[in-house]
Amino acid sequence: MMNDRRRTPRYGFVASAELSQPGTQLRVISRVSELGLHGCYLNMMDLFPTGTMVRLRILAGDMAFESKGRIVYHTPNDCAGVAFLEVEPKEESVLKDWLKEAAER
Repeated sequence: MMNDRRRTPRYGFVASAELSQPGTQLRVISRVSELGLHGCYLNMMDLFPTGTMVRLRILAGDMAFESKGRIVYHTPNDCAGVAFLEVEPKEESVLKDWLKEAAER
């Protein structure tokens, strides 16, 4: 049985996401398919290797969430897991609203 190392649950959540790598002009548009308090799962090509620091912006409806992040795993040509880092209180509030809605579905 696989050991789940997440600190909090993830919920199905559909939103668009934009990742950028600090110090470069690289910007990638992706789609969020799972969301949790400490990270998310993105459907995307593996442009960023594991350990890459990114700036992440998630858009759902008229709300947006922004955070620094780190690619914690990726599956070639399929998906990536991103851990949120240094989440500001305002951004955490948006995230918690989304998670509450997702948990109620």
